[in-house]
Amino acid sequence: MKHLLLGIVTLTLSGCFGQGDRIYTVDELMADEALLAKIMSECRNNPGALRQTPNCQNAEAADWKLRLERMNTSLGG
Repeated sequence: MKHLLLGIVTLTLSGCFGQGDRIYTVDELMADEALLAKIMSECRNNPGALRQTPNCQNAEAADWKLRLERMNTSLGG
């Protein structure tokens, strides 16, 4: 009985965590510019704690690639 209760509590708590820890790929961030802007804003507001996180690094890369694509388009490429 004690193990059943512990299992139920563990499963219940595991559903509450982990959603905010999703790591987005560069391609996903390039496709969703609103999400990219949100992550970039969070990273710039707290660079000391977030700069080295995968989402911040991927957001920086996605932002850079989008800027290059826009520059290429504006130059007629």
